[in-house]
Amino acid sequence: QVQLIESGGGLVQAGGSLTLSCSASAHMNDMAWFRQGPGQERALVAGIRFNNGNTYYSTGAKGRFTISRANAENTVFLQMNSLKTEDTGIYLCAARRTQSNWYSKYDYWGQGTQVTVSS
Repeated sequence: QVQLIESGGGLVQAGGSLTLSCSASAHMNDMAWFRQGPGQERALVAGIRFNNGNTYYSTGAKGRFTISRANAENTVFLQMNSLKTEDTGIYLCAARRTQSNWYSKYDYWGQGTQVTVSS
């Protein structure tokens, strides 16, 4: 059973920074971060491919967030800068073994880590 373990959430003031990490118990090709805000559906924030390093960012994440990977540790990081109150939500790590469209189904999900941005 593949496990995804997330860490790094917390409470931060608007304009601050946080870094999230997610470690997979097995090698994955695509890993991504989703955000689920209060009363909202999950939304893709950023993704990265382990085979070639290609990345994806949502419109809201571009220029503020950076996704990176540590191949040997099957770990992905999300550096979030200039945080806004609308970034508040549960951040979930997702992964799959094969390359696919960023918005296609992910096979494995973490439990999520809470990020709260205060004004």
